[in-house]
Amino acid sequence: MCSATLAARGNLIGRDQGLLWHPYAPLDGDAPYAVTSAEGTRLRLAAADGSGFEAVDAMSSWWSAVHGYRHPVLDRALLGQAARFSHVMFGGLTHEPAVVLAEQLTALAPAGLAHVFLADSGSVSVEVAMKLAVQYQRATGHPGRTGFLALRGGYHGDTFAAMSVCDPVDGMHAEFPSLVAEQRFLPRPPAARLVNGRLVADAREVTAWVDVLERTVARHAGALAAIIAEPVLQGAGGMHVYAPECLAAAARVAREHGLLLILDEIATGFGRTGRLFAAEWAAVAPDIMCVGKALTGGYLTLAAMLCTSAVADAVTGSPLRALLHGPTFMGNPLACAVASASLGLLAEVPWRGQVATIEAGLADSLAPAAGLSCVRDVRVLGAVGVVELKGPVDVPALTRAALERGVWVRPFRNLVYTMPPYISSADDVARIGAGICAAVEAVHG
Repeated sequence: MCSATLAARGNLIGRDQGLLWHPYAPLDGDAPYAVTSAEGTRLRLAAADGSGFEAVDAMSSWWSAVHGYRHPVLDRALLGQAARFSHVMFGGLTHEPAVVLAEQLTALAPAGLAHVFLADSGSVSVEVAMKLAVQYQRATGHPGRTGFLALRGGYHGDTFAAMSVCDPVDGMHAEFPSLVAEQRFLPRPPAARLVNGRLVADAREVTAWVDVLERTVARHAGALAAIIAEPVLQGAGGMHVYAPECLAAAARVAREHGLLLILDEIATGFGRTGRLFAAEWAAVAPDIMCVGKALTGGYLTLAAMLCTSAVADAVTGSPLRALLHGPTFMGNPLACAVASASLGLLAEVPWRGQVATIEAGLADSLAPAAGLSCVRDVRVLGAVGVVELKGPVDVPALTRAALERGVWVRPFRNLVYTMPPYISSADDVARIGAGICAAVEAVHG
């Protein structure tokens, strides 16, 4: 690449600063690297000084690009649909990409999830799920059941209803006290470790947590519409792996008290934890489920909310009859076509073997981090690897240190983690693990 081209792209970073907001970052900061191209598991980057380099993407672009970049099957799906039509309104109209995608989703989903609402993003799908739960309770004669029971350590998105069920202390709840509804929270479920293919937790801690669950729901059931949780793996709230027994107990208690169970599989769905859906770890089928991120293989923003016929029939039989939500870009044909192709790839490629190989590679390559004095814990589940530090991560310094070793990571709080694309080779995974370990040691000692 010529120096003039690199200089122009480096200048792009300067043009960005003060113009574009980036996630959770100051207006005049962040984005010290520009992406010039991406293919497979590799990102080609340019720095502000005009230098260019390549890095393995250890993040799957925030957990979405599971098939890697420029996948020919997904490219063809996108271009083929664009040649027909890119968008039509979903009000009063339908189209083949949406119908085919909904058929695929209901065929793959846990038993009983038979109806689909196509949303713009993961956060919006959570908003729709919460609306649906409240409408269901009203339709079944419980208009006072408008609240939600969530888990400490949970994260469900950045929109207002979704924020209300995020962790009220470590999340963004406290920043918007007059705008975010107050919900009820259970303690973070006890941690589990992967042992011989099973998630194992301290039985006494699980029993104590279930006791709190039962007492809380018994006391507040009359005001609750649903229990909402990320199954087994809490993502942006701390990359916390918890006991499947807790999820199974939540499903049981919700059923006993007439509450719905909403599972947020936006981060965990489509194989990330080693199961197609993380709910499978607990043999649980929810009343409502949200999916997103990997749904389109990282190509376009799209999410879906699925629900059972019992929930759908109650709303359909109510005076309103409709689920009260309808985004402009609902069921966007381009996004649906790519999502359908992405699900088709999951059906054709040996993703279980790919994820198992990544899991073994991460367990091996991240293990040395456990010996560092700055590290509190190292954990792996499926295609997820986490190095938890004892203190906050120096994000800019650690990012630079990892890039010097050919790895792109995006740490947060006290966590340096990876969720590689499923197509990552053994060498990719080894480089990711070694790069993270070396970067942590270099920056935090």
